[in-house]
Amino acid sequence: MRRLLAGLAFVLACGVAAAQKAEVVDLPTRSGVTERLLVLRPTGEPHAVVVLLSGGGGRIGILGNGDIRRDGNFLVRSRALFVDRGLAAVLVDVPSDRTELRGDFRETAEHAIDIGAAIAWARRSFGKPVWLVGTSRGTQSAANTAVRAEGDAAPDGLVLTSTILDSSRFGTSTAMPVQQMELAKLRIPVLVTHHAQDACGVCPPARLPELMAKLPAGRSELLTYTGGRSEGPPCEAFAYHGYNGLEERVVGDIDAWIRRAR
Repeated sequence: MRRLLAGLAFVLACGVAAAQKAEVVDLPTRSGVTERLLVLRPTGEPHAVVVLLSGGGGRIGILGNGDIRRDGNFLVRSRALFVDRGLAAVLVDVPSDRTELRGDFRETAEHAIDIGAAIAWARRSFGKPVWLVGTSRGTQSAANTAVRAEGDAAPDGLVLTSTILDSSRFGTSTAMPVQQMELAKLRIPVLVTHHAQDACGVCPPARLPELMAKLPAGRSELLTYTGGRSEGPPCEAFAYHGYNGLEERVVGDIDAWIRRAR
């Protein structure tokens, strides 16, 4: 209960005004499939767009009025922090043909088509650079999309937070660690953030050098963090894995890096 109340208080503190600018979009992706987006617009012209991909099963439950059923995830609960810094934020729910992103779907071409459609929509709608940001299992989705997508569906930059770095057996998933994906295809700037005390078994900080060695030389950076609070299971959103207590710092660093890397 304490963790839930802390999360609710954090979202409220981030600024109710940003949440009031919410727009819900049911975006066609593959044949017969739509993906629901929650779009948050800053006051004034955004300097870029961030497409935010949550971890776990990927289902955040965007309602028609812009409310979210599951908003504890680091990126989801921090959404107003991105907007406060002049970024437009696009949150992505699961596609209409799935209840959750189970199995190895995060590594498929179909999933990349869905996320790529959100990127292309954001580029058309805002006319600004679009950065793809994933956390935890969302880093598998983000990396998969970045290496597969082309043209308007491809992101201008990539941010990986709390990256999956070891075999990730979540339920029926046997998805590969991100550093085993075809990262050599990337030609975009990549920021990696990780908590040095992340105790999630599939995100061991000791394996970060393997990931960084696969990313574009001279266009990639690693930021690590210490401190904050760790509450609950180590792979959940309010442990060190989810930057509990460090949200403003991490989001601020992401925004500053996007501004520098453009």
